[in-house]
Formats: sequence, C-alpha cells, structure tokens
Amino acid sequence: MAIGEGAAVPQRHVAMRSEKLVITASSLGTVFEWYDFYLYGLLTTIIASQFLTGLNQTTSFIMALLVFAAGFIVRPFGALVFGRIGDMVGRRYTFILTLLVMGLSTFLVGCLPTYQTAGVTAPILLVVLRMFQGLALGGEYGGAATYVAEHAPEGKRGFYTSWIQITATAGLAMALLIVITVRSPITGLGEEAFKAWGWRIPYLLSGLFLVVGLWLRLKLHESPVFQKMKDEGTASKAPLTEAFGQWANLKIVLIAFFGAIAGQAVIWYTGQLYALFFLEKMLKVDGLTANMLAITALMLATPFFLFFGWLSDKIGRKPIILTGCALAAVTMFPVFHALTGAANPALARALASAPVTVTADPAECSSQFDPVGQNKFDTTSCDIVKNALAKAAVNYENVAAAPGTIAAVTIGGTGFTAPDPRQVTGEARKQAVKAFAGQLTGELAKVGYPAKADPTAINKPMVVALLFYLVLLVTMVYGPIAAMLVELFPSRIRYTSMSLPYHIGNGWLGGLLPAIGFAMVAANGNIYFGLWYPVVVAAATVVLGLLLLPETFRRKVDG
Repeated sequence: MAIGEGAAVPQRHVAMRSEKLVITASSLGTVFEWYDFYLYGLLTTIIASQFLTGLNQTTSFIMALLVFAAGFIVRPFGALVFGRIGDMVGRRYTFILTLLVMGLSTFLVGCLPTYQTAGVTAPILLVVLRMFQGLALGGEYGGAATYVAEHAPEGKRGFYTSWIQITATAGLAMALLIVITVRSPITGLGEEAFKAWGWRIPYLLSGLFLVVGLWLRLKLHESPVFQKMKDEGTASKAPLTEAFGQWANLKIVLIAFFGAIAGQAVIWYTGQLYALFFLEKMLKVDGLTANMLAITALMLATPFFLFFGWLSDKIGRKPIILTGCALAAVTMFPVFHALTGAANPALARALASAPVTVTADPAECSSQFDPVGQNKFDTTSCDIVKNALAKAAVNYENVAAAPGTIAAVTIGGTGFTAPDPRQVTGEARKQAVKAFAGQLTGELAKVGYPAKADPTAINKPMVVALLFYLVLLVTMVYGPIAAMLVELFPSRIRYTSMSLPYHIGNGWLGGLLPAIGFAMVAANGNIYFGLWYPVVVAAATVVLGLLLLPETFRRKVDG
C-alpha cells in the first residue's frame, strides 16, 4: 500500500458549515500564534536596546537576532512533544494547548523588566519565554495543517490548507499593522514613547487574542480521520519510533526536508523578514517607513497563497514549489541590488562612485561579532577600521596585505591608515580610535554616503514592487507545501512525521537566517554577502527535489 492510501472516509464535495468553522478556527488561531511569534522580529532593534545594553552596536543587533532565533531553535523539539501528543491523544486537544502556551508566553514578554532595571535577569527571562513560544509553534503548525487537511474534500486539499499557509504572513501583517499604529505619531504614541515603553502594547494585546482563539477552538470537534482511527483502535502507540525508527518512513522525512522544506524555509525568511531587516539595518530606512512598505507588499501578495494552493490541486505541488525555489536562486541578488537603488538611491550612487576598500593583514581581522561584549575591537588596526565601518553600516571590499601591514581604508580615491595599536595605548589609543572614526565619517559624507535614507528620495512604488516579488516567491513555495506534507505520510503518524522536518527547516535553516546572514555580512563587509546562504540552499533544493521528491496531489489522506 502506498503512503497516504487506505480505506476512505466519506468524501464531501461542498464545504459544509462545520468545515468553514474548521478553517476559520484553525486559521485564525494560527494567525494569532504567528502574530505572537513574529512581534519580536519586527522589534529586534528596540529589543536590543532594552535587553542587550553593554554590547557594541553590531554585536547587539546580531545577539538580538540570536535571541529571536532561540524560539526557532526549539521548534523541532515542540514538534516532537506535541506531534506525539497529536498522534496519540488527538489533533484538537493538542493545538488548543499550543495556543494557550503561545498566548501566555507572549503576554508575559510585555511584562518583563528591562536590562536597566533587572540586569542580566531580563535577557535570560526573554530567552526563556522565546523558547516557550518556539515549543508552542512547533506543535501548532502540524496540528492545524493536519486538522484542516483531514477535513478537506478530495481535489481541494491544496486550497483548504492554503488558508493555514496564509496565516504566517497574515500574522506578520497583523503584527506590522499594530506596531505601525502604536508607534505612529498620528495614530499612536510616536517613535520616542514607543521605543521607551510603547513596544509592550503589541505584546500585551496578545492576551485578548488568546481569549478569542481559545473560544473558537473550543467549538471544534476531533478530525474525522483521527476519530476513525480512535474508534477502530488503529492510532499509533509509539509515533516517534514509527516515524523516525523505520527506514521506509524516515526516507520520506529526509526527502521532504532536502527536496522541498529547506528551500521553502530560506525563501520565506529572506522574503518576509531578512528583506525588512535589510531595509532598516543596511539601507538605513527608518523603522516606520520600512514597516509600512513591507505591509503594503504583504497585503498585495497574500491572496497568492490561496491561488497557488488552488493551482496545486490542478497541476500538482512539486512543480510550483520547485519553480519558486529556482526563481529565488536566480533572482535574489539582482532584487536586493535593485532594492538598494530604490530605497536609498544616495547610498547606491555612493557605492558605485566611491567604493570602500579595506587593505589589511587578514590574520589581524576578526569577524566583528562579540557575543560576550568584551571585545573593544581596538587591538589591531584592521579591527579598528572594520568596527568603524560596521557601525556606519557601510559596504566594503577586502584586499589582503602582507603580514604586519597597518590597515588602510580607501573611500573613492582617498586613502588613509588606521591608528597602530602597537604604538598607542591607554587613553591615547581611545582618542586615536575616536579621531579615526570621525575622519572616516567625514570622508564618507564627502563622497555622498548618507547617514540615513532620505524619506523623500525613496522610490516607494518600486520598493513595494520588489518586496511584492519576494513575497510572491514565498507564496509559490509555501502555499502548496502543507498539503504535500500531509499527503506524504500515513495518518497514524502524520502529525509527528510532518512536524519535525518542517520545523527543522523553518526553525533552524529559516529562523537562523537573519542572524547568520548579518553575521556573514559583518565578517565579510559586503552587504549582499548574506544572500549566498538562501541562494545556495534554494538551488540545492531544486536539484534534490527534481531527483527525489514525489508528486502527491492525487493521494488520499485517510490511510
């Protein structure tokens, strides 16, 4: 018997009232969970200032991204814990529990003391709550996707589950809308008050969303497929062992991961989060403007989740997912270059007319990433140069010099050397480093490097169009994938089998992408260097998917 085949439950051809409730309650509850989870991503810079003081600017931002990633790191463990419960106890009970854990954890983030009032306790508590969020999300997605798919009529499974796929982007858009509303000087507190304390409001609102989500989900009944297994006594007694201890199923897990999920994960997080961070951090667009441009693109592209889910019911899941991966691998670099020109044209002109080059002994250059906050980056001339450029978020190229060479920076046609830490120490070194940073800033300004993106110069329609394209790629790879994962695995271990590879891909490959990408930029100096990560993964997924991934859209899900 092939995977996914078996005795069928009665087929329904028209969505009944109960099925509409299933989609609404499952999708809306999942929207709230994604809203909770991605609030942190939108407020990374503010979170860094509130909870990670005492670190240098580059390290603080990367550490904030790593705290963000802590929630992703534990997602596979949540998939194991809640997937096992879902396959043994039931789908409905499990994703009611995940919603409760997520909602409470997010609400408590809004109540946390900051580093200024609680010291190191504050970031520790933040990490703990992020991990609880990750555990909850690890159990949520598989439950919601499985629950909806097991209610869907044959031939419409891609469309039905695309409502679950839309929830991640809808949750992000919902978080963006609320953040924009609260931080706007017109509708809310204004930027200064928002940074000081108003950032707590979106977190505290999750308490209200938790109540609404629980009220909806308590109205649901168990899925007909699981209820059938329960009545017949065929539900798995050891889903983890069956899912990952038997090669026949483990092989499908690995194929799903390398042939679809890996590419989908890096495209999702590049298109919807890394692009937003890139606008703020590298292109120096103010947070409110970046958020507004991003939400416009999200709202325009979101219906395409449903379109590609529907299309996958007609032509299959595999061609849509792999086409999205191929397009991403080919176009990611050109799109981000175009984004620079549209969002900060002054920066684009400066990069073209006055490129920055660092000539130094590679042995004296560190990565500019200091997780414990103890490195002052002033013990080598190379570090002095690169630390100043990293603080200014300036793109530069590296040129290797002979051992012992004092590092020099060239801006356009002007070159000057850094202080030699071997010649100056103590207070004299501090003053020399400060004077060098001032000289660097002055030279950058002379040749047109802007301190911030000029709001009046931003080509907003073009930025939205480019962000729309990135999100469109997300809809191609993400819209059909829930249906594919459900169809790949037998019903008795479906929740467990699909959840783990999904959350390893999206929790580790995808969730760590912003932190890894910006660490790559900090180490290399090129603002586009971090894109190699998603491009390589997406290209590998195309190759492996073409060779190994089966088509599933005609399979049944009740076996």
